[in-house]
Amino acid sequence: MLVWLGVLTVMAAPVVAAAFSPLLAWRQPVYIVAGFAGVIALSTLVIQPLLAVKAIPGLRARQASRLHQWLGVALVLGVLLHVLGLWITSPPDVIDALLFVSPTPFSHWGVIAFWGILLTACVMVARKRFHLKPPVVKRIHRLLILIIVPCSVAHTWLIDGTMETITKTMVCIAVLLTSAWSLSVVLKKRA
Repeated sequence: MLVWLGVLTVMAAPVVAAAFSPLLAWRQPVYIVAGFAGVIALSTLVIQPLLAVKAIPGLRARQASRLHQWLGVALVLGVLLHVLGLWITSPPDVIDALLFVSPTPFSHWGVIAFWGILLTACVMVARKRFHLKPPVVKRIHRLLILIIVPCSVAHTWLIDGTMETITKTMVCIAVLLTSAWSLSVVLKKRA
């Protein structure tokens, strides 16, 4: 129960803190939804690696895999909502980001993470159609995670916005630690 409580607290804290940000008062509703979609998407990166290695107590392996898949879908939808909302509020900024000509470094990291997440989703959807063997899919997925996680953290860390500093730091560190730990578990099993 303590593991669940800890993980859920780390995931919820930045969302709750962002909800109380005074910066929200001057934002359009679409922009607010887009921002929260990004915060929630980042928060799912805390639990995803733990589910991948079946490290959440109380879940059988199949339950952990199924939850990992559903949260993966939610992550993709959250990132798409994040980008779509930003597109609605400022298409030129999103175009600049996607073309890597934006003057803000955080957007470059966000775009790399975005494409990594979309590519992961494409691989997962296409794996049966193209008869990809599970070990190949897992290797591709892990490789993409090595891009997605640090880029997502860099994107988040460089933004000065509605996420408050302490919870932003906490969730970024948690994403890095759970990802690194889960990867080490996988590598130990292979050794």
